[in-house]
Amino acid sequence: MPVHAGSVFGLAARAAAWLAALLALLSMALPARAQAPAYRIETVAEGLAHPWSLAFLPDGGMLVTERPGRLRLIGKDGRLSPPLPGTPYDFVAAQAGLMDVAVDPEFDFNQTIYLTYAYGTRRANNTRLARARLVDGRLVDVQTLFDAQPAKPGGSHYGGRMALLPDGTLVLTLGDGFDQREQAQDPASHLGKTVRLNRDGSVPPDNPFVGRPDAAPEIYTMGHRNVQGIVHDPRSGRLYAHEHGPRGGDELNLLRPGRNYGWPLATHGVDYTGARISPHRTLPGLEDPLLHWTPSVAPSGMALYTGGRFAQWQGDLFVSTLVEPGVRRVAMRDGRPTGEQEVLFGEAGTRIRDVRAGPDGALYLLTDEAQGRVLRVVPYDA
Repeated sequence: MPVHAGSVFGLAARAAAWLAALLALLSMALPARAQAPAYRIETVAEGLAHPWSLAFLPDGGMLVTERPGRLRLIGKDGRLSPPLPGTPYDFVAAQAGLMDVAVDPEFDFNQTIYLTYAYGTRRANNTRLARARLVDGRLVDVQTLFDAQPAKPGGSHYGGRMALLPDGTLVLTLGDGFDQREQAQDPASHLGKTVRLNRDGSVPPDNPFVGRPDAAPEIYTMGHRNVQGIVHDPRSGRLYAHEHGPRGGDELNLLRPGRNYGWPLATHGVDYTGARISPHRTLPGLEDPLLHWTPSVAPSGMALYTGGRFAQWQGDLFVSTLVEPGVRRVAMRDGRPTGEQEVLFGEAGTRIRDVRAGPDGALYLLTDEAQGRVLRVVPYDA
């Protein structure tokens, strides 16, 4: 029996109407989600050798570290300076080099900045915290404030991120040295810990391990693998940190003084060989993560968004990652993740080493490349 064109078009029209009705029913059945804000990504600076960290200056400029040992200034006019003379660095290899930079809250009066970098040799190295003054485009009065001990071999797991707290102290993250992971549970060792210091390098008397003869007084928290993101929420006082797991088991944690976060006694990850590290994912007396990423996303930097340009992101955490291109937005409510996550900014097409919330309400990204870039995320119609 021949099929006429009119019959075909009629069938198509009825099918289209049926599909439209079905989609309408499905849309009513599903919960509504807020539309993601439209954004665009601008290039602020490029030609940076594996940029690692970014800090904002009061005059609108920015400081950027390059892992091979250079500190650069991006002026408020957008110009990228040559490497700043006087920048300290000591040991560059694999993951070792110049890492974090932070600007003192009283910078207008003291011109002080803080830097972290690897010190030592291939056979004996660890993480160092130093401060210096930025004067006339160079660093002067460079002073070592803290050297993590013991020195360890290799070129992996330094931590190296800082958070400046409103009480005049700072918290520094430290890695477990990779092959020395058991020391994360040793209170006499700085490996696998965070430490809290006064900004002159002295130990605050209210640190949780002060007075214990078997513990280093600088220690703030213990049981970490490699903490590379830390952020303080000035509204609530909460201190969040994330750390690399091995194969899986990356963690987001709420840091509390004196607490033990479990590595390597409890973990959601397995060793790179596939071997089991621990039969436990949780144990009494150890802190469970707020969330974990398994398989691993390799979290690298973190920002808390409190700006006014993206209202839908207010109060959320942004976690840059090295395994998947982009940044993960972790929706937060009452200090805890809601369970909603999304991967953003993948169009940058590369690993993101750091993410920062700028004083202008934009988000800033550092790409982990030999010719790295500083990117700025702004509303699409900005």
